[in-house]
Amino acid sequence: MSSVVRNSALAPIPATERSFGVRDHASLWLSLGVGLLVIQVGSFLVPAMGTREAFAAIVFGSILGAGLLAFTAKIGCDSGLSSAGLMHATYGSAFARLPIVLNIVQLIGWTTFELVVMRDGLVAILRDLGWIAAAPAPAAGAAPGHALQIAAPWSLPPAAIVATLAFGALLLLLANGSMVTLVRRFVSRFGLPLVLVSLAWLTWQFAGLAAMKGWDELWARPGSGGMSLLGAVDLVIAMPISWLPLVADFSRHGRDGRGALAGTWIGYAIANAWCYALGVLVALSAPTTDLVTALLLAQGGLIALGLILIDELDNAYGDVYSGAVASHSLAPRRSVRGWGSALAVLCTVLALMLPMHGLEPFLLLLSSVFVPLCGVILGRLGGLRDVAARVGAARVEWVAVAIWVGGVALFHLLPRWTTDFGSALPTLAATFLLARLTRR
Repeated sequence: MSSVVRNSALAPIPATERSFGVRDHASLWLSLGVGLLVIQVGSFLVPAMGTREAFAAIVFGSILGAGLLAFTAKIGCDSGLSSAGLMHATYGSAFARLPIVLNIVQLIGWTTFELVVMRDGLVAILRDLGWIAAAPAPAAGAAPGHALQIAAPWSLPPAAIVATLAFGALLLLLANGSMVTLVRRFVSRFGLPLVLVSLAWLTWQFAGLAAMKGWDELWARPGSGGMSLLGAVDLVIAMPISWLPLVADFSRHGRDGRGALAGTWIGYAIANAWCYALGVLVALSAPTTDLVTALLLAQGGLIALGLILIDELDNAYGDVYSGAVASHSLAPRRSVRGWGSALAVLCTVLALMLPMHGLEPFLLLLSSVFVPLCGVILGRLGGLRDVAARVGAARVEWVAVAIWVGGVALFHLLPRWTTDFGSALPTLAATFLLARLTRR
């Protein structure tokens, strides 16, 4: 007689097994919200727009984007369902497999990208210390007109290979551990304080450089006109929106929905606003446009950059954990930890072979399908008390599917019509309203 395999990704977590409080949610999302990529994107706001407008967009966009993330987290906490479970409840058990697979693909891509970012940062640190040759390492597989060319792992410099394998081994170790234990014992107590100290130090250093150029002059500095205020807000909320397809995988471990809402909102809003603002400061005051080089030039920047790179590891782990939960929802015979280990190994191999900087536009394009996807989830499931009961209730929710497909089309058509409003906010608003109006 064959035993029944329990699909823990599609079943609510019992209340007795939930341990996250407000502090845990806030610590987790403050830590996940910090990253070199976020700082880099923040530097894109200037000189396209003025300094005052850039900071206004950062504050408004961070509060709004973190709010969207927080309300999705509340749905996951109230229902006890993973992100895959919310997709089943919204789109039907058969159709939900498509967005789940797309989510796994993007999570594999972003995890690989994180490994490449950490590797390149570590190599830059070692080069700055004089421990390896000063010549810049060539990008793996890079070739003119061949962004997707696969390279042999041994074509990388030895230092890059060792760094990739080292970070991959750490990721594999984390994937075999307990996510709850990692958040409550390491991130909250040790990892987050060190990252906050490094951010505070870098902010102090670059604020000092900006002050030497004159705060009044920098604050009144106009933009070149290449970006509207709402377009900038669209760019600022890009990072919190990128976490929407996986936030429920963590918030389902919360003790109550209000705590998940408050902790996620506060933690991510602080991290997002801080990193974007730091990116603007770097762009205004640094003598180079290369972010890693600019950070290394700051006094104490080597240590601060090292701490931020360590924090990048929990971003990679967050992607792997969520990818493992999503994979378990499709093939429950392999445990979440088993899937996590497999994904960690796969991403390490890909980091050795693929030119991830060339794949970044593809990853951003793939991420765009999740803006309307989550708009429909928020509109359909927000405020419902029986979300878990909707899992398996229908094979395909055709109206929800149609709204999602229309939202994807709207997201890509909007820039052709106008660049004043961005794509994310109008798409989220349209899909949310349509999903709410058609909700049974």
